[in-house]
Amino acid sequence: MEVIALCQKLVRAKSYSGEENLAAEELSAFFKEKGFDEVTVDKYGNLIGRIKGNRPGKKILFDGHLDTVVVGKEADWEYPPFQAEIHEGKIYGRGTSDMKGAVAAMACAAANYAQDTDREFAGEIYVAGVVHEECFEGIAARNISALVKPDYVIIGEASDLNLKIGQRGRAEIKLETFGIPAHSANPEKGINAVYKMSKVIEAVRTLEPTSHSVLGKGILELTDIKSSPYPGASVVPEYCAATYDRRLLVGETKESVLQPIEELLEQLKAEDPELKVKVSYAVGKENCYTGETIEGERFFPGWLFDREEPFIAEALKELKTLGYETEITQYNFCTNGSHYAGEAGIKTMGMGPSRENLAHTMNEYIEIDQLTKVTGAYYAIMKALLV
Repeated sequence: MEVIALCQKLVRAKSYSGEENLAAEELSAFFKEKGFDEVTVDKYGNLIGRIKGNRPGKKILFDGHLDTVVVGKEADWEYPPFQAEIHEGKIYGRGTSDMKGAVAAMACAAANYAQDTDREFAGEIYVAGVVHEECFEGIAARNISALVKPDYVIIGEASDLNLKIGQRGRAEIKLETFGIPAHSANPEKGINAVYKMSKVIEAVRTLEPTSHSVLGKGILELTDIKSSPYPGASVVPEYCAATYDRRLLVGETKESVLQPIEELLEQLKAEDPELKVKVSYAVGKENCYTGETIEGERFFPGWLFDREEPFIAEALKELKTLGYETEITQYNFCTNGSHYAGEAGIKTMGMGPSRENLAHTMNEYIEIDQLTKVTGAYYAIMKALLV
């Protein structure tokens, strides 16, 4: 079957973030073979295939990222991570579940729909192979939505064939303390930035997380801590940085998220005149395979649509008609929907093959049954929305 072959080709095209060119070449070749009207590569390396219906109408964008997380020790895998071997009804390899299987299904569904209808539909279909999603959820997607201006977006992240109507977002918050260096034999002559940070960390733990009735808590969790100089033999550290993962809820802004932390820091500084501390969002910067640099603040908003929204109801109705036992749920992790829905306000939903907990795992796989079924599901969504 075509979708199986394309999934295998994409998995065999190793594509860590910033190295997606081989996978983009495979997907581009498929677009051209199937007669897509336009195949575009933007400055970051995002690949966008376009099929135009014979009548004007809505634009629907299928979003799937081409980059994967790293494998680690290949020898520890039961099957080679870049061979896409089939065993007992499953394709094994890095990216099968997250999310080259979905990308292959989107491309095949679009080609099938165009062929079956002889393009007698209203609107346009776009399939995007997105870069750098694993480190920048939504940053590269900004370029795509600016180019396409979609009316609807379908995120292909794993959903076990359920419709996802929202997610918590994610932010990386950076706390920094500044001390005075001194020889560790005379620590009283300096100010230890790590000791200052330890007090800040304990205080931050007293903050009550925000909450949402559907999405849950706006968790704030310490994930990393570094001091300088490092290594610091015989030196009182003059600098310390702590990184927090903050899960974002609907409606939270950059300002509202930092406000309680800033108020807490002001209180701590009033109690300790020696405390010099600041809070900000981490900024990421990565190299693209095109030679460009992609950069942005690590703040990726949450989003949530009402399950009664017409575009969701129409898609669900068509899926049910075709026998899919689809439920409406939310993603537990961050996706490119942070941009499309969270920033741009575009009508967005998620639908993908495989289970969410297979992402980033050793011996990652996708069930062929899920792969073939989601191809039909994407076809059904096109039928529902391109009217």
